[in-house]
Amino acid sequence: AALKDGLRSQVSAALKEGRVTPTELCQRCLALIKSTKFLNAYITVAEETALKQAEESEERYKRGMLVYGIPIAVKDKKNAAGIETTCASNMLKGYISPYNATVVQKLLDHGAVLLGKTNLDEFAMGSGSTDGVFGPVRNPWSYSKQYKEKSVPKCHSEDEESNWVITGGSSGGSAAAVSSFTCFAALGSDTGGSTRNPAAHCGVVGLKPTYGLISRHGLIPLVNSMDVPGILTRCVDDAAVLLGSLKKHDPKDSTTIQDDFKKKKLPNLTDVSKLSIGIPKEYHAPGLSSEILALWSKAADLFRNAGAKVVEVSLPHTPYSIVCYHVLCTAEVASNMARFDGLEYGHRSDTKDSTESMYAATRREGFNDVVRGRILSGNYFLLKQNYEKYFVKAQKVRRLIANDFVKVFRSGVDILLTPTTLSDAAPYTEFIQEDNRTRSAQDDILTQAANMAGLPAINVPTALSERGLPVGLQFIGRSFQEKQLLTVAKWFEKQVQFPVIQLEEVKRHDNAVFQHQKSASFS
Repeated sequence: AALKDGLRSQVSAALKEGRVTPTELCQRCLALIKSTKFLNAYITVAEETALKQAEESEERYKRGMLVYGIPIAVKDKKNAAGIETTCASNMLKGYISPYNATVVQKLLDHGAVLLGKTNLDEFAMGSGSTDGVFGPVRNPWSYSKQYKEKSVPKCHSEDEESNWVITGGSSGGSAAAVSSFTCFAALGSDTGGSTRNPAAHCGVVGLKPTYGLISRHGLIPLVNSMDVPGILTRCVDDAAVLLGSLKKHDPKDSTTIQDDFKKKKLPNLTDVSKLSIGIPKEYHAPGLSSEILALWSKAADLFRNAGAKVVEVSLPHTPYSIVCYHVLCTAEVASNMARFDGLEYGHRSDTKDSTESMYAATRREGFNDVVRGRILSGNYFLLKQNYEKYFVKAQKVRRLIANDFVKVFRSGVDILLTPTTLSDAAPYTEFIQEDNRTRSAQDDILTQAANMAGLPAINVPTALSERGLPVGLQFIGRSFQEKQLLTVAKWFEKQVQFPVIQLEEVKRHDNAVFQHQKSASFS
């Protein structure tokens, strides 16, 4: 047993000392991917490519690579050369990109091993990872000892499979991959909460960086003004390491900036007495479960008892945020989806009547109802007679929302503490009873304001619900102050000591890399 208890830094130390090789680590992850295939976390597993990269990583380590030999997965919304990029849609089924997204290239440059591409809602339009063409992603906690001990089988049902819960979305495949130990970190994307939401439901760390800190080049766009690559890991330290390897100005993305976030391990914060933690009263949202409300209050008390100043703050325009987000999101979706016409790449209908009929048939066959619905909504808001009334007004309210955050931070507040989700993960059979638009409005209500304002935010897994499922809390920081945000999140993570998922599939792999560990950290 090479990597005993899997304490923090164990993996890096084991690689450095030669107790395990990148190839062995990769093989163990690939074996676990196969045994947890029922989760449907991956769309494409690049086994041959991954093993080749693992072999090459042994040489890269000698040159001081940051994530040398570390198996990582990428949401199938980012281009990776030679590997399918589908966005979980018939429109891009079979499409192979000729180039790497900047974030993918940076990971490879730092010695990472790309295991494959993870599942999602079609074109990332959803909050459950249930609407992709490859089928829904199952939450690993559905099969955990903790959940099984507390869940009650449905009446008149002999099929325990009907009791599984969703991952959240749209980066559900990435969250499930990290949660089930099939990789050590994963990239997602975050437009309105698509990294933080599934991170909360799957019991992992989910970081949305400041808009402009990480390149979007090679990320299939949803909403250009809000999209950011997301980071999913099993501990805050690992998220910091990945962020350090990804951030840098990219000439291929004009929105990126130079930043001084160093590629160093986060400090261990021991004194929080100088911190001011803000509790936004508007986040007492309709539908917030009493269980999460109590956990939120308990977390505030944790900071207060440790000497931090905890104050109630107001973000008065937050109640309008989800409506404005819907208008702006669908308007940009309508614009971005126009490029999928069957002429240059992706699916092309066999209809030969005319270019126009081919174009229409291609989009009808390639997009699901959710995508088509958002395109229709966006085009409606962009109509000449509606443009000022909806789109321009939403942009103005977006500015007010961003200004609310600026005022709060200028008042002396360092970090905002909020819930990430309204409740723990819903059973799949219940989740699909509501339409996508309704579900997304509910699930994004606590997360999308950070995207509207371009602020960094992170989900930290906090506790298990009464049903034995993960619940997380969200920290929101000042623009480009990731170091402070991550340092506070790390302190909180240490205080709450979130439990390890107990999966039978993991135990069957006699592999101490994945057993009895909180994070299987590589940092």
